[in-house]
Amino acid sequence: ATDAKRPKRDGDSDVVDPLRNFILWCDSGNLALSDKVCLSKEGTVAEYGMLAKEDIEEGHVLFSIPRECLLHQGTTAIEKVLEDGKKSLESASGWVPLLLALLYEYTCPQSHWKPYLSLWPDFSILDHPMFWAEEERDTLLKGTGIPEAVKTDVEKLEAEYNNIVLPFMKSHPDLWDPERHTLELYKKLVAFVMAYSFQEPVEDKDEDEERAPNPPMMVPMADMLNHISKHNANLEYTIDCLKMVTVRRIEKGEEVFNTYGQMANWQLLHMYGFSEPFPTNSNDTADVQMSSVYKAAMQATKSKTDEQLLIDKWNMLSEMENVGEKGVFIFGQSGCLTYCELYTTLKVLCMSPQEFKEFHENEGWEDDDGDDDDKMEYAFSFEGLTELTTEWKRLVHAAAGLALDSYSEDVETDRRLLGDQEALGKLKSREIRALHVRYGQKNILQRLQQLTKPSD
Repeated sequence: ATDAKRPKRDGDSDVVDPLRNFILWCDSGNLALSDKVCLSKEGTVAEYGMLAKEDIEEGHVLFSIPRECLLHQGTTAIEKVLEDGKKSLESASGWVPLLLALLYEYTCPQSHWKPYLSLWPDFSILDHPMFWAEEERDTLLKGTGIPEAVKTDVEKLEAEYNNIVLPFMKSHPDLWDPERHTLELYKKLVAFVMAYSFQEPVEDKDEDEERAPNPPMMVPMADMLNHISKHNANLEYTIDCLKMVTVRRIEKGEEVFNTYGQMANWQLLHMYGFSEPFPTNSNDTADVQMSSVYKAAMQATKSKTDEQLLIDKWNMLSEMENVGEKGVFIFGQSGCLTYCELYTTLKVLCMSPQEFKEFHENEGWEDDDGDDDDKMEYAFSFEGLTELTTEWKRLVHAAAGLALDSYSEDVETDRRLLGDQEALGKLKSREIRALHVRYGQKNILQRLQQLTKPSD
């Protein structure tokens, strides 16, 4: 991963010493870079990037990184200290050992990793929403889900620092100083790990045994590549090294892009600090709160008896773990991605009293009545939504409306802004990124509303 599409700063020159020093450091560590590419601060979408110096065929190895060049708790100078304290460093995130290593290496003048870490002298290029003022975050990103996610992140990282990191640092005063290794620096390093680290995929040796994800690690050179959903290179993992390999032909002068996976714009802004311009992100999604479907159903009730029946149905769905208080139904560019949950929810909510009585008596189990995955997926695709029953469409339509109402601005206001180049030119970088996130979501929700609009 990398913190991509960051706004460039005035005064950037073609070549800067940190970049040259980093390339020399890579050479000394046998980190092999192809002659067909170069690192650059010009002609790229962000602070740093990689450009093709000539045409490159599919399957070409752009660079290979020996495993000893990866920065993690096993390669840091304080490896033994972290290993000895392993038990006390366990946390929900699993990031503490790497973050302690970064706290040490980043502030150690003699660090082996200095030429790498010097690429980010003060982390000022990190512009995750966690660094925005709360008022700005809530105004620009209301309805997107990001303010809530950031609040959770900050609460967790502060608790992690105060309860785990700080006591450990105090027990090793020769390595860390809380006056220097502050919560503020820790927060920046959390954003650094969010934006730049990689996690090696877990090998599925035993399908029945669910293995914990591998801890994050810093991968010099790979984190210089920026992301787009239609990428042209991909990172491959081998026993001895990691390789960045082209997945299609790249033309001379074209930027080399990696992928972080299928990530919606709200995820990219939350975790990496950037968003893809609308409508280029083919992985964009919008959420409809499960509670919005419940509210829509409640609005349609006509008596106390109806209300109680609906409450019983929702409680049953909750017991089945089909819905949750903070749960969401996710919609992508072609329809609902959580169609199984939405199907069950609508089916139960629209049952007659007798049908629900039988369903409840069977504890949620039903005889196989021919409902299969392919049919459900089609039914909740944008192609199939118009064929839903009137009652189902009414609930989805109303819930999508509630989702659209949760934003600060209506969809038409954002649409006009996106089409006004003069107005766009006056926006700050944060405002532009937030606009692309908001409008991408609203566009999906508006289409959902249009396809489920009740017939007159």
